[in-house]
Amino acid sequence: MSKQERLLMLSDLMLLAVAVVWGTSYGVVKSALVFYPVLGLLALRFGITFVLLSPALRHLRATDARTLRGVLFSGVLLLGIFLCETFGILMTRAANAAFLISLCVVLTPLVEWLLLKRKPSRVEWVAVALSLLGAWLLAGDGELSLNPGDALILLAALLRALTVCVTKRVMRDSALPPLSVTVVQSGVVAFGSAAAAWLFAPQQWQAVPSIAGHAAFWGYVGYLVIACTLFAFFAQNFAIKRSSPTRVSLLMGSEPAFGALFACIWLGERISVSAWVGGALIVAASILATVRWTALRVSAAQA
Repeated sequence: MSKQERLLMLSDLMLLAVAVVWGTSYGVVKSALVFYPVLGLLALRFGITFVLLSPALRHLRATDARTLRGVLFSGVLLLGIFLCETFGILMTRAANAAFLISLCVVLTPLVEWLLLKRKPSRVEWVAVALSLLGAWLLAGDGELSLNPGDALILLAALLRALTVCVTKRVMRDSALPPLSVTVVQSGVVAFGSAAAAWLFAPQQWQAVPSIAGHAAFWGYVGYLVIACTLFAFFAQNFAIKRSSPTRVSLLMGSEPAFGALFACIWLGERISVSAWVGGALIVAASILATVRWTALRVSAAQA
């Protein structure tokens, strides 16, 4: 196995881990919002991330203006994603949010085809179809009445597809480390959330809960910062540099299955049998996207 193949396998495993982590994030965010409002939580979560990763900003000195504009634009898109996602989670069930965000898997090949001129392979289209069917079943026998929160999650799914493709274009043409991209994106989300609270919703800017009296809240924030932001965004940017946007989205397509499972265990939300079947199909789609079919055919021919 070549070094490039080992790196691709590592990025695949990291993305599957991101799917697990982000799947749990919907229930954790919903729990954290009991203590602190949306914009304040986003500013706190990404502000801590920005401070922790700030040493990586030194790499920006050797970056050209075009790359910097691209990274900043991806940060703005990410801000839009988290505004839509977090307000959406506040207004809908965690299981609904986990399902609807999975439609990013269906949208990404279309956005990639449009922006990067890469036509998805037949296997990828099959995986997309499986993922869409699984997401439909995960909704509960295909019956999903959309509320304003669901609409925001749908918009977040579209922005996710766009962000993956924009980040791919930036990473493809630049030697900027994934960690530097992560810190810039985190800074944009943190400062953007704080600015939105200050200008448009001052009631969202409240005193931070004390550590002594709100240990659960700080536990949620710690998990969101370390697992769902530091690890997840580094892993995603690392993988995007080495893979296609469609493959990245498919590998993270099992996120709603883990999200529904966690919502069931953590929040007590009821999940139907058809929803579990849908989750299994989504996981199968991720596995289908992971297997290198061309390599298998070559190995079989040589055997």
